[in-house]
Amino acid sequence: MMMKRTPFSLASVLLFSLLAGCSTLGQLTGQTESVEYKSTVTGDPLSIPPDLTQASDNTHYKAPEGTASLSAYSASQRSQSANPADRVLPQTAGVQVMRDGALRWLSVSEPAETLYPKIIEFWGQQGFTIQSQNPKAGLIETDWAENRAKIPEGWLRSALGSVLDQVFDSGERDRFSTRLERNNGKTEVYISHQHMEETPTSDGTAFKWVAGKEDPGLNAAMLARLMVYLGTDQQKAAQEIKNASQEAGSGTTTQLADGQASLTVNESFDRAWRRVGVAIDSARFTVEDRNRDQGDYYIRYLDTDTGEKIEQQNIFGRLFGTKNAAEPQKLRVHLAQQGAGTEVTVLNANGQTMTDATARRILTVLDKNLKTTQ
Repeated sequence: MMMKRTPFSLASVLLFSLLAGCSTLGQLTGQTESVEYKSTVTGDPLSIPPDLTQASDNTHYKAPEGTASLSAYSASQRSQSANPADRVLPQTAGVQVMRDGALRWLSVSEPAETLYPKIIEFWGQQGFTIQSQNPKAGLIETDWAENRAKIPEGWLRSALGSVLDQVFDSGERDRFSTRLERNNGKTEVYISHQHMEETPTSDGTAFKWVAGKEDPGLNAAMLARLMVYLGTDQQKAAQEIKNASQEAGSGTTTQLADGQASLTVNESFDRAWRRVGVAIDSARFTVEDRNRDQGDYYIRYLDTDTGEKIEQQNIFGRLFGTKNAAEPQKLRVHLAQQGAGTEVTVLNANGQTMTDATARRILTVLDKNLKTTQ
């Protein structure tokens, strides 16, 4: 008989009562490991064009040519590098943590084209499969994954091992979005996520998945892990994330025009561009391209009653990646400097300003997500 995996099954309750303690999210990375993802989607977690990773460039895969002894081969390898530091613990590109309110991101001294495949590999290492990637827009999105660290720890879990994993479910899912931006010769990396929780229905006879609140601390923890993956010392990464200096300036406020389709952000264009971009990521709008000079984010949007989701399928479709048959609109989120602030509007495919209910719903969602990063 197959036992259905549910966070509130009788077997789970009994096991839960016997387990000692539960992992909690440490101070960003801290000393206690509390993030251990397992993808809910099977398949190849990585999808990197073969021309970006050439095994032939690695001397590990090359047989010695024209050498008669190990010492001669070793000498020939040493001569290929003028700097020994390039071969043993090679120096990594500079990584700096930036902060603006609750929003943190990385500034990496590495071109976006070389950093992009590394970030894909990073998410695979964290236990995620890649749902979609758009090199043109600098976007990488993972599939849903369960944080197995949320399952209680203890001697019983150690004893039962995989048996417990088949019975107990944390009832929580996360998926992450990573966006890369070029800025003054460096690459900025932003991480955001969506959270879902399985909760009982009002009558207690079934369960449903509901959207949970995005945790800026979890985004920061993943940034710290990415820093370590790129070569930063673990303790240094945790400390830099924790001590990221607050940018000068007053807190961000927004004003959604009553009855009109415009949103005012009381920030300069540069800061507003950054914040609106993260708000678009958090809302999970599909970004096809962007043009910072013109102030446009090109998105695909499938209209719903609330604007909160661009997907109309049920939760199983959202969790496991099934597609929607409806055709999304191609729109633009447009930013323009207006005095000391920045005005945000929605344009249609022809570049005309939209003032209908769809535009107002999009701006309402962006306003909501902008407030979470103040």
